[in-house]
Amino acid sequence: MSPIILLFLLSCQNGMDEQDSSNQSTVTKNSPLTTYLQRVAMVPTVQDNMIDGSTYCTIKFPYTVTVNNEVIAINSAADYQKVVDNINASNTDDDIVKITFPVTMVYYNYIQKLIPNQSDFNDLIAYWNLYPDLLSKINGLNINYPITINIYNSANQIASSTSIISDQAFFNFIKNLNESQYISLQYPISIVDYNYQTKLISSNLDFENAIKYAIDNCPENNIATLNFASTIVNGTWKIPYFFDDSDKTSLFSGYSFVFKNDMSVVATKDGTTETGQWQTTAQYGVQELKLNFSSALLSKLNNNSWKLFEFNNSQIRLRNVATNNTDYLYFEK
Repeated sequence: MSPIILLFLLSCQNGMDEQDSSNQSTVTKNSPLTTYLQRVAMVPTVQDNMIDGSTYCTIKFPYTVTVNNEVIAINSAADYQKVVDNINASNTDDDIVKITFPVTMVYYNYIQKLIPNQSDFNDLIAYWNLYPDLLSKINGLNINYPITINIYNSANQIASSTSIISDQAFFNFIKNLNESQYISLQYPISIVDYNYQTKLISSNLDFENAIKYAIDNCPENNIATLNFASTIVNGTWKIPYFFDDSDKTSLFSGYSFVFKNDMSVVATKDGTTETGQWQTTAQYGVQELKLNFSSALLSKLNNNSWKLFEFNNSQIRLRNVATNNTDYLYFEK
């Protein structure tokens, strides 16, 4: 057994009972970093939205469209600009993009489907529109492959490593992980950000911070403009994930949370309620959520530094980065 694999095996055995945070080397299928990396590796689907109108699928090259009576061949992503230029050329035409069928649609998860006609295409887009708040691909960060990942299976105590050579291979690798597998990325890893700058990633926290930068700054990740304070007071939330040194999500099973405009928050479980307070502020351009509950259990949420990682109308992801670990708090409807 190689020294690298042996060291990885020992580190997993020492920390087996806890899912490691982003500052540490090993993560699992459900770790925040792993889920973010899978979204980085998804199929790019936003760039052709002016054609298909969906952020969850894209049309496979080559194909043709007709815009304002002009037939445009789409052979690569560079040809999207031809469609944009045609649409912007005049304010008096209809700007309707007509796709020449059949075409092959590629979903965000690399599944492909042949679409024979306009009716089937309309049905497909209507289906995706039923899920407007899926956490879609994270654009603006490209991994330079190959990368190496060490794997330890706690069920059979077998350690191994694998080389990942593409986004699709990385996406499927994460998809096929099981609950007993721990993984560790071999650093440094080279990435290219949305400004086409090459950077070296040297740790899990580096990677997570680079992803956060892409989410905040790449325009393709900010299609919808939402206000956090207005979003959090809309509806009833639950906690699907809470990590504080270890995964403590089960402590909040069955709880619902309603955030109110008077800055109170009502937590309810089995007919019993507790009222706390919430506050949101912006520190150095980063939105923060502060919670204040008095009971022993709910006061575990009273972290003064829950910084917003990302959110939409039905999901809120927060984290607190400390010196030696990162804690996470997620809300969802």
